[in-house]
Amino acid sequence: MNQYLECNTVAFTGHREYKRSHDYAIMECVEQLVASGAREFRVGMAEGFDLAAALVVLELRNRQPDIRLVAYIPYPNFRARLSKECHTLYDTILEQTDQIHYIAQEYRHGIYYERNKALVDGADLVVAWWNGSRSGTGQTVRYARKQHIAIRNLFESQQLELLL
Repeated sequence: MNQYLECNTVAFTGHREYKRSHDYAIMECVEQLVASGAREFRVGMAEGFDLAAALVVLELRNRQPDIRLVAYIPYPNFRARLSKECHTLYDTILEQTDQIHYIAQEYRHGIYYERNKALVDGADLVVAWWNGSRSGTGQTVRYARKQHIAIRNLFESQQLELLL
């Protein structure tokens, strides 16, 4: 983790299919980052990994009140695209975020890519849950790499580490 000591701003990206089985890995990672000086954590508010990471940050904020959770949301009615099971969780997290950035006022083609770029731009580190697939998460990881932003993939696969 030493290579991330200069990290202040962290962006999360991950798959919607994330089922919370590795929340301990997110917690351990965020705790290490906070201990190293990270203070701003950005999430895209998508179902799965994004919401799980947001919950971890909010839990840690109870002990470390100077950390911030910033939501990057594609458009105001984005919540309607989530499964009904996630609505309450989404609302609870949104109420506790320190700042909200809406990328556009309504859905349009390419809006998720724009959101993902906005998440990454200005970040010092991207923490991902990426299984190597061609996906929005993969696109975000590739964009971060092109911007020379450090990436930490929590998905357990040594082969994926070679891709990063």
